[in-house]
Amino acid sequence: MVDSSARINALVVDAEDPERLAAFWSELLGRPVVGRGGPYVWLRRDNDLALGFQRTDAPTPGKDRMHIDITSPDPAAEGRRVEALGGHRLDGYADGGFLVMADPEGNEFCIIPEGPFEIDDEGRTDYLG
Repeated sequence: MVDSSARINALVVDAEDPERLAAFWSELLGRPVVGRGGPYVWLRRDNDLALGFQRTDAPTPGKDRMHIDITSPDPAAEGRRVEALGGHRLDGYADGGFLVMADPEGNEFCIIPEGPFEIDDEGRTDYLG
């Protein structure tokens, strides 16, 4: 492995309404909005990682190529909280055992348990029981 000074600085999510998505993610993660500039809205940096939302004129077509995983001591309860905040559970992922959610604009993310959990050779899990 080659040593590198490169590090991931921020995750930036394209958004039709960055204020709305920033409010959703701010409430979900407990990270206040700390900056606005041009087409960007930024949440407080945490664990050396920034999360921002960039205004775009068009939604991303098709499935997201990258998504965020968040942890929770109770993924099912966190899923219900996501729905109360305006997100929703995505269909079609139950066979894999992951709790796959979407924010109000449809950006996918998973809620996974804190600590280790088993994943089989096919990439499936059963942490939801």
